Amino acid sequence: MSQLELLPINVAGEWRLGGGDVYESLYPATGEPIARVKAASPADVEEAIARADHAFRTSGWAQMLPHVRAAVLHRVAALIRERGEELAQKQRLDNGKPINETRALVASAAATFQFFAAALETLEDAITPSRGAYVTMSVHEPMGVVAAITPWNSPIASEAQKLAPALAAGNAVVVKPAEVTPLMALELAKICEEAGVPKGIVSVLPGKGSVIGDAITKHPLVKRVSFTGGTTTGKHIAHIAADKMMPVSLELGGKSPTMVLEDADLDHAVNGVLYGIFSSSGESCIAGSRLFVARGIYDEFVTRVAEAAKNLRVGDPASERTQMGPLITAKHREGIERYVQLGVDEGGRIRTGGVRPQGAGFDKGYFYTPTILEGLTNSARITQEEIFGPVLVAMPFDTEEELIAQANDSVYALAAGVWSRDFKRAWKLGRAVQAGTVWVNTYKQFSVSTPFGGWRDSGLGREKGREGIFQYMEQKSMYWGTNEQPIPWANPVA
Repeated sequence: MSQLELLPINVAGEWRLGGGDVYESLYPATGEPIARVKAASPADVEEAIARADHAFRTSGWAQMLPHVRAAVLHRVAALIRERGEELAQKQRLDNGKPINETRALVASAAATFQFFAAALETLEDAITPSRGAYVTMSVHEPMGVVAAITPWNSPIASEAQKLAPALAAGNAVVVKPAEVTPLMALELAKICEEAGVPKGIVSVLPGKGSVIGDAITKHPLVKRVSFTGGTTTGKHIAHIAADKMMPVSLELGGKSPTMVLEDADLDHAVNGVLYGIFSSSGESCIAGSRLFVARGIYDEFVTRVAEAAKNLRVGDPASERTQMGPLITAKHREGIERYVQLGVDEGGRIRTGGVRPQGAGFDKGYFYTPTILEGLTNSARITQEEIFGPVLVAMPFDTEEELIAQANDSVYALAAGVWSRDFKRAWKLGRAVQAGTVWVNTYKQFSVSTPFGGWRDSGLGREKGREGIFQYMEQKSMYWGTNEQPIPWANPVA
């Protein structure tokens, strides 16, 4: 074990070493340790949640006037921007994303806090139509202690996406970051503290999901869990939640189709397809990993995509020229390699990639080349199972009916892309495909003001959007009597 200083965790505002095992966080570009973490223990979970519940009830956070609480969230956004480069460099080390991408993620986190601060300040309850001698109102209250369990592929953006609306709603929040990427959640906790979030309202508990995530999810004081990650883990959380009668938000896996019609602008489509699958090294739930191309343009289009993929710059995440950095771990890369070999065994042909890059700078990191396979059907395992890496499977189609059937033939339904100059065709296809998000003539664009989530095995519930705050609140109906006389049922019989 190296001599790096041990990082403290945050137990309801107290910074201290966790009670769990010590582990190293590795830089994916070199495999070298960048931090040592003393993970949380089940006892830390118990203490953090009990103290969070106490802070929720006594700190005044939940009772603050909305514009006062919003001002704190605005300060969080300002501090993120103030420390933007420092945070971007730290996230680059945390998960190996290219620096230009981590800068964008930090900017996204700041914008998320800003948006939910503004949404909170203008949030309205409703007076509903009266149907008697009373005034009826629909109001919303914070839940109490809620949990945010976040993934390793976009830590600061994912954590902000859960933390900002949960705090805006007036809750206390326990964050469980991915074991391999603990740094950004800890930084966000420091920023929240400095911005004025009361002590105890935010906790960050790194550690194994099977230990710490489970303990958090099962705790009776936790009133909601928002999870982003794998479908198997999401279903496990859903089972626990069902036993507790607890609401959950689950943003899970994807096997997203991107569809190129014969009338598409091919320049735009080539770039969009490349960006959709190979940005973030394909480690994205919304990655456009199934490519359907009209048969008449299939050979030309796939050739163009394959040639462009060969020229993508894979390398050092610290370089502003890099387009694809390393994968998150050696184990994850090995899993992707097994999938590519499975695709070949199923009859697929590799058009490009399918190997580890060679040369100086690649020997120690977890790099893999952009990979395109063809010659497979939509029923092959490699086209049905989420790979979570830079692997694209290309397939031709003949009719739109066939295209829609194949695009929807998946247990996942998270995202999709349509490329066509014909507005009417694109609209029809976009409405027919089953997915939580459909991009037309673009891909992988996001707005915090627009709800996001999936269908089927891609998850439950929605994040983002003005309504995102209500995901972390309980709805309450209130009746104000206006009748002049007592309710007649209680009057004695004359």
